[in-house]
Amino acid sequence: MPDTFPAKIAEIYRYPVKGLTPEQLTRAELKPGQTLLADRRYAIENGPSGFDPAEPKWLAKPHFLMLMRDEWLAGLRTHFDDASHLLTIRRNGEIAAQGNLATPEGRAAIENFFATAFAGQIKGPPKVLESPGHSFSDVARKVVSIINLASVRAIEDIVGAPVHPLRFRGNLYVEGWPAWHEFDLLDQTLAIGDVRLRIVKRIVRCAAVNVDPDTAQRDLAIPQALQRQLGHGDCGIYAEVITGGTIATGDVIAAEAPELL
Repeated sequence: MPDTFPAKIAEIYRYPVKGLTPEQLTRAELKPGQTLLADRRYAIENGPSGFDPAEPKWLAKPHFLMLMRDEWLAGLRTHFDDASHLLTIRRNGEIAAQGNLATPEGRAAIENFFATAFAGQIKGPPKVLESPGHSFSDVARKVVSIINLASVRAIEDIVGAPVHPLRFRGNLYVEGWPAWHEFDLLDQTLAIGDVRLRIVKRIVRCAAVNVDPDTAQRDLAIPQALQRQLGHGDCGIYAEVITGGTIATGDVIAAEAPELL
């Protein structure tokens, strides 16, 4: 049966550098088998990882600076410009570092900032990593992450506190589904205009969601609370782009009925 719950895209975000600031978009071009443009395009190595840009292979997030361990990252505000490849890092409202990530000099400027400003909080020499077409996602496949805002509100009831939706660092935030309805969509296809997304996996949450994105404080224990109340620590779903096109905030989302064989 087709999905009978009217839903729409409430917000769209991308994360050009793993662990750093989300960037809000009003629209996004999706291509089959790809992430949002520049989503997790870069990562900052936290000591030698063995990552080879010439032969990129997926590595688990502990190899990089990331919120699961490094909550102080949430205190930075960053912006990446696609045209100039310029990454700007602000700290306490002031520009702390800038660098063109397409050049050795620009990457060195960013690396030096982390090496000096957070010398006692990183494991080893920071290094900006990139490999064309590679995504430093938490999972090996190239995906779009989807968060149901009703599920976030349900989590607020469970933990007894406000929960900022950006704790979950999703790409698409959806309004209109009942809480936890997204889990019923596993293996189904979502239609957003001409775009088609296949739901492939539930998102298992780690300690990163315990960090408030506004205060950079680790002030909640969300996965543990979910385990106690629901028997799982999941929030959100991963989808693969099957048919590309442009999506925008306000677009209607519908689950297609599976084809009968």
